[in-house]
Amino acid sequence: MDQEKQFLRQAVALARANGQKGGRPFGAVAVRNGEVIAEGVNRMLETGDPTSHAELNALRTAAQHLGSPRLDGVAIYASGQPCPMYLAAMRMAGITEIAYAHSNADAEPYGLSTAQIYAELAKPLDEQAMRFRHVPVVDTQAASLYAEWQQGMKHD
Repeated sequence: MDQEKQFLRQAVALARANGQKGGRPFGAVAVRNGEVIAEGVNRMLETGDPTSHAELNALRTAAQHLGSPRLDGVAIYASGQPCPMYLAAMRMAGITEIAYAHSNADAEPYGLSTAQIYAELAKPLDEQAMRFRHVPVVDTQAASLYAEWQQGMKHD
């Protein structure tokens, strides 16, 4: 069996088991150098945490396993098409390879598609439904937030 399909089958099996336990049917595995280093399932209903998606849980575990928030060289295999939230998180972590077994079109009849969120995020900020604005706050008594942070960084 093709290794990519093997990892996708593992993600789908995690999703299926999670759904059978009352969770949402999503699973993911993080793979580095052909080895699974982390797994995750959607735990939103269990934890009440709207960010507890399978892929983010796999990312968190992979980062702990590697001891770094940078996950360069890690590939994610997911049961469903990545939502914008964890797609952004994966990009920020340095992941450049994602494969998924079920598309938004597959998920749509079950109310599990994120296609509408992708469409909303594709609009300019001032056309999106969410109120989004920049309100600068300047503290004249202190250095800028980011300059202060940079000055306090430890340099090895």
